[in-house]
Amino acid sequence: MIASNAELIAVLRQYNPWWSGGRFQDMPTWRRAAFREVSEWLRDPPAGRALLLSGPRQVGKTTLLLQAIDVLLDQGVLPNNILYATFDHPLLKLIGLDGLIRLWREFEPAREGVVYIFLDEIQATKDWQVWLKHQVDFEKRRRIAVTGSATPLEMEGQESGVGRWHTIRLATLSFYEYLQIRNDPMPQLPPVTSLASLFGKSPTWFARIGEDSRSLTGFFHEYLLRGGFPQSTLVTSITMAQKLLREDIVDKVLKRDMTALFGVRRVLELEQTFLYLCLHDGGLLDMQILCKNLEVKKPTVTNFIALLEATHLIYRLLPFGYGKEILRAKAKVYLADAAIAPSVLLKGKGLLEDADALGQAVETAFFKHVFTRYYQQSIAFSYWRGGKKDQEVDIIADVGGRLVPFEVKYRGNNVGSGELKGLIEFCKERKVKRAYVITKDAADFGVLPLGGGEIEALKIPAPLACYWLGRSELEAPDLQDIDA
Repeated sequence: MIASNAELIAVLRQYNPWWSGGRFQDMPTWRRAAFREVSEWLRDPPAGRALLLSGPRQVGKTTLLLQAIDVLLDQGVLPNNILYATFDHPLLKLIGLDGLIRLWREFEPAREGVVYIFLDEIQATKDWQVWLKHQVDFEKRRRIAVTGSATPLEMEGQESGVGRWHTIRLATLSFYEYLQIRNDPMPQLPPVTSLASLFGKSPTWFARIGEDSRSLTGFFHEYLLRGGFPQSTLVTSITMAQKLLREDIVDKVLKRDMTALFGVRRVLELEQTFLYLCLHDGGLLDMQILCKNLEVKKPTVTNFIALLEATHLIYRLLPFGYGKEILRAKAKVYLADAAIAPSVLLKGKGLLEDADALGQAVETAFFKHVFTRYYQQSIAFSYWRGGKKDQEVDIIADVGGRLVPFEVKYRGNNVGSGELKGLIEFCKERKVKRAYVITKDAADFGVLPLGGGEIEALKIPAPLACYWLGRSELEAPDLQDIDA
């Protein structure tokens, strides 16, 4: 053993100051929307399962665990019955999971009551899934929460660990969380738990609320530039925030995690692939063009794309439909956060002067909001292309066979039916009665009849839509249907 037990327990005590009557200092007072789910798990784990927090690096997973520990201590849980460790630390990674538990119990004997174990970046340990399965099956006193920055954390253990953990997927901050954390002024707006409830509002109500929400636009543009990672959110300078995002988040994932977790050696080609995706954020992924431009073989690029998705840097949407043709079709790729592309491409505030790039950033931000708000309901997301003129609908949510289309039109002051031909065609073809159009101007808010009155489209400004989606995720006691 490289280190003695005394040296190892000294490291562990630094991570667990409550064993000596202390607490972690300078803990954030704000809490992510996901904290509600974590709290529910602490009170009553579903089917006794472990908890898995999955999401990109620097998104706040560790903070959620430490806040959960604070709650337990406040509730009177014995400090010796709480263990926190991170396998980002090389010595803790060296002793492994069983060694960690033995060390803990050698120096901090177990007391009566439930035992809580919180483990960061568990994918860095060997055979974690077998260990976790064993703990859930045979150690009934223990409640275990783990985090990981890669989807294989969920996938590797499916055969041996199926049904052994409850997953919370943590995305970057919503627009509402961003405003809360920065303590930016927020307008007095009514709570909305379902966008569908807005269809019954009056034109007067739309006009009043739209005007009340106008102050959100400037903050929303800053949000697109800073990003939704807590560290970059709190930096004063937008330039510094983008530098932090670029260097501490993207570069570390590409250059460290990809090598350590997946054995990637062709890092330069991986970086070039990611740069291509930044240049085409929200666009269709043409593998032939990508391979030709980068002079990389298709299997290599396909693997890179899968790894970027596994480390939560991108989302992939397949086209709407079924069968082999759909599986072979081009995927649509969104970056994990709207600020990633302008940060990597060094656009700075120039993003706000580029109508196309700004519109794409808004589409990326909106998709993340709607995906985060509803993914726990097992809603399938896709995009649609069809018709004689190859029309498109940006996002299709499939709610148990009921289709909810979204079209992002972040330009101009008044979106009309002439700009929504793809949306109209899709709704008529699939007999969809309601759709959503994400607009730019605060006054472009209301219900627009389409297709001769057969279809109702709710036009809602992007800042307001993201604000309400983030707020309802944070405040609603139960997830409600996307179009209830």
